[in-house]
Order: sequence, then C-alpha cells, then structure tokens
Amino acid sequence: MKKISVIFAGLSLLLVALPLAAHHAFAPEFDVDKPVTVTGKIVKFDLVNPHSWLYVDVTEPNGGITHWRFELGAPNALLRLGWKKSTIPAGMEVVVTGFRAKAGGPVANGRSVRLASGQELQSGGSNPTRQ
Repeated sequence: MKKISVIFAGLSLLLVALPLAAHHAFAPEFDVDKPVTVTGKIVKFDLVNPHSWLYVDVTEPNGGITHWRFELGAPNALLRLGWKKSTIPAGMEVVVTGFRAKAGGPVANGRSVRLASGQELQSGGSNPTRQ
C-alpha cells in the first residue's frame, strides 16, 4: 500500500508540474537590452493561453512590410487591464513597445500598446518594468 501511495504522489506532482513547463520566463527568450518601438496596423489579436499574441504590419521606409508579432500576457491578465477584442480591431494603427526576441526577427515581448485615441494598454506579460 505504501508503494502505491508513493507512486500516486509522484504522478500527481508530475501532472501538476506540466502546465508550468508550458509557461516560460522573460529572460530566456527576450532581451531587455534590445527595446523596440514600432508603429503599424493591427492584423490580428489572438487572445489565447498561455500567452496572447498581437500581429502588427509595419510599413518600412522603402515601402516593404514587416510582419511583427508581440507576445502579451495571458487572456485573464489582459482583460483585467482593459483589453477587449473590440478595443483593438484589425486595421487600427498602434504604437507597440517591447523587447526583441533573442532569436532575432520581428518578434518581441510587448510592453505596451498605444491606440490611435492615445489610450495606452499595458501588456500584462512577464516583461521587466525597466524602461
């Protein structure tokens, strides 16, 4: 009976730890020393767990388009901070600040999103508070 209890306890701990493995910290993926600010139009907003994503098309000076994606906080955190799907529709111009991904490319952890109205929404993510 003791052996079965130990096995059950071990399996229970493993199952509890699985969701934590899906979540990650800021530092392994993003670089606090590489802040980024982009102005562009929202393409899509995915309000999904464990992190929401904001997709923004930025028109470059040469006329080309760079497709940025910004990792944001969990849906519950965003909703508590005032985010709604209707607040940021596709096509709206925004200014997004954040920190670049260490892997490079147009990927970042979003810190804030300033809407055309001037309203600024915080990301609710794991990014640092350093400016």
